[in-house]
Parts: sequence; C-alpha cells; structure tokens
Amino acid sequence: MAERQRTIAREAGLSGIGLHSGVETSVVFKPAPPGAGVRFVRTDLESRPSIEVAVERVLATRDFARRTTIGGPEASVGTVEHVLAALRGLGIDNAVVEIDAAEPPEPDGSCAPYVDVLKRAGADEQEAERVYFVLEEPIVFRAGDIELKALPYDGFKISFTIEYDHPLIGTQHISLDISEEVFEREIAPARTFSLLKDVEGLKERGLIKGGSLENSIVVGEEGILNEGPLRFEDEFVRHKVLDLLGDLSLLGRPLRMHVISRKSGHSTNLEFVKMLHTHLLKTDQGAAPGRQVREVPTSLMIDQIRSIMPHRYPFLLVDRILSLEPGKRVVGIKNVTINEPFFVGHFPSGPIMPAVLIIEAMAQVGGVMLLSMVESPEKKLVYFMGIDKAKFRKPVVPGDQIRFELEMIKLRMKTCRMKGKAFVDGALVAEAELTSALVDKPDSPD
Repeated sequence: MAERQRTIAREAGLSGIGLHSGVETSVVFKPAPPGAGVRFVRTDLESRPSIEVAVERVLATRDFARRTTIGGPEASVGTVEHVLAALRGLGIDNAVVEIDAAEPPEPDGSCAPYVDVLKRAGADEQEAERVYFVLEEPIVFRAGDIELKALPYDGFKISFTIEYDHPLIGTQHISLDISEEVFEREIAPARTFSLLKDVEGLKERGLIKGGSLENSIVVGEEGILNEGPLRFEDEFVRHKVLDLLGDLSLLGRPLRMHVISRKSGHSTNLEFVKMLHTHLLKTDQGAAPGRQVREVPTSLMIDQIRSIMPHRYPFLLVDRILSLEPGKRVVGIKNVTINEPFFVGHFPSGPIMPAVLIIEAMAQVGGVMLLSMVESPEKKLVYFMGIDKAKFRKPVVPGDQIRFELEMIKLRMKTCRMKGKAFVDGALVAEAELTSALVDKPDSPD
C-alpha cells in the first residue's frame, strides 16, 4: 500500500532566543495541504512574505559555513536546519512555519524542543501519495579532504565521520538507518557545539549574539564548559548528522539512499544537495526507473514567464513559477498589492480581488505548464474553454500572496483539463477544474 503524505494535526509553537541574532522570536507550525511542502511565512513583515523550502531558495550569505539560510528579494530566514530536521525526521511532508523574526529560536542547541512541540501537535495523514527521491546511481562530491556521496539503498541511511584536532572530540563516526524512532532517540537531542578558541571570531562577525551554555556545547582546551555530561559520548558527530538531515530536507521529499559524509559542514552539504537536485531534475521519479524527461527549470522568474506567456500589464497575473513538471503539475504565485488596477472599482471602501480574476490567474499558471510542453511557445496561445466545480471560500485582499497549484487531469492532443487550487497562508481560498486548448497564434501558422 502506498504511503501517504502527512501534515501536522493542529497548530503548535514555541518561543526563545535566536542563536545568531540574539532576538526574541517565535515560531508557529500550521497544517498545510497535500503537495504544499514546507514554507516559512515572515509574520513580522507587513507583506507576510512566504519562503518555500527548496534548493533554489538557499542564500550564499557570509556565514554560509555556519548555518543554512533561505529566502528571496523580500525576506530571508536563517538557521533553518534544526526546524527542517525535526519536520523531516518526524515524517512531516507539508507544513507552514510562521515566524516573527529572521531566525527561529534555539532553546537548547538541538532540535529536541521542536520534536516535542510537533509530537504534541500530532500528525495527520493526507490523501496524496508520498513521493520519494529514489537514487539509482552513485553521486559523489569532493572538496579537498571533505567528501559526500550518496549510494543506492533500500531505505534511508546516514553515515558520518568527523575529525577534529582536539583531544575531547578527535575522530568520531556513526552510521544509522534513519526512521522516526531512531531520529527522535539518537539524533534529535544532539546539541550544536563550538570550540572556545573560535567564539571570539564568531562574535566579531556578528554571529552567536544569542549563544550561551544553554543552547550550545562549548569546548575549551581543558574540557567542556557546560555543566553536566554530554547527552551521548559521540554527541558531536550526531549533531553533524542532524545538520545534514536538515540540509537534505531542501530537496523537498523523503530520500531512498545511503548518504555518507566525511568532515562536511553546511556549505559543502548545500553544494552536495545542489548536485542531488540536478540529478533529480534529470530523472522522472514518477515513471519507470531511468526514464529521462525534458529538462525545464523548476522555477521561473517574471522575465521567463513573459517569454512564454503573451499576457502583459494589466492582465499578466502570475509573478513567479515555483515548481514545474511539464504535463503533470505546476505551482505559481500572484502577489496581490493595493496597486492592482481592479481595486479602483472593486471596491474602493473594501478592496477584494474579483473571483473571476482569481480563476484567470489560476488559468495563467496552468497555461505556463501547457506552453512549457511545446518547442516554440511564442507561436502558441492557450484558449480558456471551460470552468467546472468552481468554489470560492475566502476573499483575497491587498497584501495576500496567492499560491496556485494545478495538476493535469487529462491531456489529449491539444486540449487539456486541469484541477486547480488557490491558497493564501495555507488556507484554501478557491478551486476549480479548467479546460483549455493550445492553438496557433493567428500570425504564426505552422
């Protein structure tokens, strides 16, 4: 029986101090629909920007080697690895993480507090099937004496080796088949650590402003500065596994492979994740093993959308394509601002986006998928032929970001039928089934 995707059953959250920012911050985990993945929403900013957890959202910041940061032009969130490890380790595929600062709290340096919160929230099995990244050939990354490799494996396993020129750490190795139980017991409690000789340098770079002996192990020349024993004899290498698991979560799906690391950190983890992502794009995991598909960018910026779609201001209603699987699925967003021309008359005293334009924007996102399947999209048009089962559940207002998710139901010759849903902050606002046809532009006959 196929495994099902999971989200959390109810809202849950926690507060604390950000490790590097030193700012009081809170996170609230909320359920998300099937296929939504994980995304952060910055509730402290007026526009409430949404940041999808994806390889394309990784930012190469100056502290790239110390933590993982994701974001875009509007906002970013740093030190996301412990949150992501907790979600993936507990098998949560879809969730919204609302955060009121640029960094999650770091209660004790591990992800055990997040595990506790998510366990209390409970898990909810969803109708959609879980899609795995199944590796069928070795992938190797090397940078000096650092090595990361992934091998085909019937399960998910991580093996990690660290080597430190410090007698209290030295060489440590661990190899674990990662299940929810193993993650919760063997990995989640392992805390982050720093060498005392590195602390001043980190502070000079504006990092660890919220660091303390409460949320980090500090290793001095004579011993560990923290009170109490280590949680594991090899706690240092276990935390490295935790960080790697969080970074691998950027691939957006659970893994079927054996990942082996020697001396890697965040920067090399992320380079390796990019290699895996490139391999994923070249392989249609939903089809027969080894089947190749036409390579299409997983995301499209507005200039790329304009090169495909004929629409222009004020009727181009797609700002970005977040993911695209030609002939299967597409996810796009529309940022709704008070400057939209339709708000002048709909309605001046209480602006609401017209329902017909929500459907039009949904159709345009679907049109991008349809046009991406042809060799010369600039010579084609997508004609909107029908709407069925349309429902509008909540109004869309200025400041909202609409996330459109469309799946292909039927494709025959040049006609297709798609099922579309529109979400704002994880809540369903509209849905419909759309029928469209692909035709030649009048001035561009074949």
